[in-house]
Amino acid sequence: METSHEPPGYHCPFCNLLAGHSDGVANVEDIVHRDGHAAAFVSPRWWPNNRGHVLVVPTGHHENLYSIPADAYAAVGDLVREVAVAIRATYGCDGVSTRQHNEPSGNQDVWHLHVHVFPRYEGDRLYSSNPLPGWADAAERQVFAERLRSYFTSSSGFSIGAR
Repeated sequence: METSHEPPGYHCPFCNLLAGHSDGVANVEDIVHRDGHAAAFVSPRWWPNNRGHVLVVPTGHHENLYSIPADAYAAVGDLVREVAVAIRATYGCDGVSTRQHNEPSGNQDVWHLHVHVFPRYEGDRLYSSNPLPGWADAAERQVFAERLRSYFTSSSGFSIGAR
């Protein structure tokens, strides 16, 4: 049985971003890759030792894993892989971790499916740390966004809007 946890009148921050609107937290310059089915952007929320992690979302609004059509989820999965390869190639990290949350008890806090792609470093303690308070500065995010955009446009032949 599928249950929605979106409150009445919910204004999705990810749909807002994908529509080209900045909200004071994330902005369109954070988007590093997008096609008709999925988009990736540098997250405005950072962990102490895993800065510049990326969120991959479907371009259509789907609340969670239970409600997303298989083809839309496949597009998200394909882009998660591409982002993981790009992070590994451009961040100088030791590895990459992904995670995705569903429903409040599963730690979902934005009602639009999203997959976190974290750069990992030896001893970074990602799973025993909490996110930093507040939001990462836009200029700090751009350092990571530029690395990834450059990778997608030159190294792999991908560009924003084409896949």
